[in-house]
Amino acid sequence: MAGAIIENMSTKKLCIVGGILLIFQVIAFLVGGLIAPSPTTAVPYTSMKCIDVRKNHHKTKWLMPWGPNHCEKIKDFDEAVSRQIEANDIVFAVHIPLPSKEMSPWFQFMLFIMQLDIAFKMDNDLKENAEITLDVSLAYRDDTFDDWEEIAHAIEIRKLKCTFGSPKTLESEGRHYDCDFLPFMEIGSVAHKYYLINIRLPVNERKGINVGIGEIKDIRLVGIHQNGGFTKVWFAMKTFLTPSILIIMVWYWRRITLMTRAPVLLEKVIFALGISMTFINIPVEWFSIGFDWTWMLLFGDIRQGIFYAMLLSFWIIFCGEHMMDQNERNRLSGYWKQVGPIAVGSFCLFIFDMCERGVQLKNPFYSIWTTEVGTELAMAFIIVAGICLCLYFLFLCFMVFQVFRNISGKQSSLPAMSKARRLHYEGLIFRFKFLMLITLACAAMTVIFFIVSQVTEGHWKWGDITIQVNSAFFTGIYGMWNLYVFALMFLYAPSHKNYGEDQSNSDLGVNSGEELQLTTTITHVDGPTEVYKLARKEAQE
Repeated sequence: MAGAIIENMSTKKLCIVGGILLIFQVIAFLVGGLIAPSPTTAVPYTSMKCIDVRKNHHKTKWLMPWGPNHCEKIKDFDEAVSRQIEANDIVFAVHIPLPSKEMSPWFQFMLFIMQLDIAFKMDNDLKENAEITLDVSLAYRDDTFDDWEEIAHAIEIRKLKCTFGSPKTLESEGRHYDCDFLPFMEIGSVAHKYYLINIRLPVNERKGINVGIGEIKDIRLVGIHQNGGFTKVWFAMKTFLTPSILIIMVWYWRRITLMTRAPVLLEKVIFALGISMTFINIPVEWFSIGFDWTWMLLFGDIRQGIFYAMLLSFWIIFCGEHMMDQNERNRLSGYWKQVGPIAVGSFCLFIFDMCERGVQLKNPFYSIWTTEVGTELAMAFIIVAGICLCLYFLFLCFMVFQVFRNISGKQSSLPAMSKARRLHYEGLIFRFKFLMLITLACAAMTVIFFIVSQVTEGHWKWGDITIQVNSAFFTGIYGMWNLYVFALMFLYAPSHKNYGEDQSNSDLGVNSGEELQLTTTITHVDGPTEVYKLARKEAQE
């Protein structure tokens, strides 16, 4: 009877649970693919060259590229030379957004990259490893009649990485270099309707500032922001999933507290995983619609980092707790070798994020990649984190191998065991294989959809139906990991009922002196998990 119970785990009721989760998973993908627009939008901007010869000619230092109070403009630098306008008196102005449009808090963030149009000239060639110095200012206003309010001002240096595909001869003068995009600015909130960027290229030949950078024809920016429609769908998913995970967490922990024993390590880790998932789900982003919270990007990175660190730790501890004859089970200190690399790698990535987005809270134009020291520091943190990740996967693969080897040994000796002990080990074996299958499926879907979203054009069109692949990736994978955590707590929650006595024991042929428990490392008679209950009830029916 005991063997039949375990072998009937794929029964009707367990299939119903899996079917319901699968339906929600499909819905999560369809919400992103059919309802939400693409996650982000890229908008190109071309700067206008304004003249700022004498500052007292202007009521404000902010120069507008267009509108009723627009600046005096020049078409190109040849005009500036003919009018004897110096390079220090030219300001590149960009208004965000484009005319007759407004920005919205639903856009969540703004990321800008810069592209320089540099022409080749024999007497003004671009030096190797040239650096350009930018005097940049950012301002905002919420009404077209308001004055501009400064957000940030900084002097930034960017390295130019350009190539020239033709011989540097007189015949090639006027042709443009092929230059890499440069990181320019990132802001973690879009709390205002209008933004203005003024860029100056100060020239100081004595100090070598902006000397040998070629002839700059134009400065172009590409602004990337989140689509408002996608933001609303994303917030709605968070709002729906938060109470769902909270309810299953309360139910799961209540099942544990009703036991006559203390919670074991695996139960604590599953609960901690639920807490980290809830931490991601809580839709605090709703407040960003009404408040200028520029730290939301950094906060989001921290939340994701905590969840992934907890998820990796859970996989290690889950494998370790299924080493059925291991003496070091049920103690977190027994996993310091495996969990240590996770902690070190997470700490390195946290420091890297603080050095990048943490500094951007004060200076949105900052990038750690713009200096040699910053680049080396960033690469050091990333390399250390990568090494820790490799060590982690080596430990994980080794532990999975050990568990399967242990399982093979136990399966050969199962027939000689008592029914209660055989039921215990069969339960451990089934649950381990079941979770490994689910974990591999989730990991595979994450990788597959990430690759598909990178190689496709962002959407598929079937007749009149358009599927946004990138949006489906975000909502589907996000929903999938929520369902993964939900399923863990549902299927691994112990029961408060005692199946070690009375009719339950007689049905299974279990002697009163034998202990029965399917929760890993538990040796008290406190009842089976939900997986066991579903299978047992179906077998009795």
